[in-house]
Amino acid sequence: MRDDQKNMDDAFSDKTEEFVSLEGKTTLPEDELVDEVSEAFTADADEETTDIVASAEETEEETEQEEELVEEQVKDEIDIQIDLLNDPEWVVRREAVTTLGEMGDERCIEPLVRCLRDGDWQVRDAAVEAIAMIGSPAVDLLLRYIRDYDARKSVIKALGKINDERVLDPLISMLHNDEFKDDATWALAELGQPAVGRLLECLKNQDEVIRKQAILALGEIRDSSSVDLLMEGLQDPDWFIRLSSAAALEKIGDPRGREAIKLLAKDPDLVVRLRIEHMLAEWKKQAVTA
Repeated sequence: MRDDQKNMDDAFSDKTEEFVSLEGKTTLPEDELVDEVSEAFTADADEETTDIVASAEETEEETEQEEELVEEQVKDEIDIQIDLLNDPEWVVRREAVTTLGEMGDERCIEPLVRCLRDGDWQVRDAAVEAIAMIGSPAVDLLLRYIRDYDARKSVIKALGKINDERVLDPLISMLHNDEFKDDATWALAELGQPAVGRLLECLKNQDEVIRKQAILALGEIRDSSSVDLLMEGLQDPDWFIRLSSAAALEKIGDPRGREAIKLLAKDPDLVVRLRIEHMLAEWKKQAVTA
């Protein structure tokens, strides 16, 4: 009897160590069941990860396609505006020039620089402003176009609106040009403080014309660092240099400069004396109304 009971217990124990598989078709030992369950969960996780990666790749691809589409649209718009630069109506050309400047793309530079020799002054002025928006990338081409007589005046004006050290030498050199010296002077004045150092060097130039143009530009810039050299200009042998120095010092408004100007009330040149007397009278009026 005991042997029969033991056999039954062993048979029951063997059965409890077996489990139904996930598919319910066969029985498996406990360790094999755990492995199958683990593999099932791993497969689900891998599938979810694959779906996430695929979704991310699709999103990235869609973003790239959208960016390419926008870029193509911009390129198409640039081409459209460039074509409009050939329109017979100056208003259309001017609007196209303005639009290209606002785009700021380097592809716009050459078409805009070509517009500096447009037959209508309003288109040329618009081109100057548009090139100024683009800035330094346009300098190299502008420096080549400065050799073009028809475009030179507008090129000089455009260079004065770009804060880039490369524009200084060509603008300073144009002070020697009788026809374009005034354009260069106002371009340097427009450039402002970055041009002061070079203009101060010009005050020591042997050429009276160069000194005069530099003084005019410094007067417009109104930088106090130029006061000392402008005061020296009050003693220049040329009466126009003395008068121009006085006018520049007046604009700057430095007390030292104003005090030095008073000495010109006894200048040997009548024109200088009359101008200084008028200047002093204006100062008195300002002092009374202040």
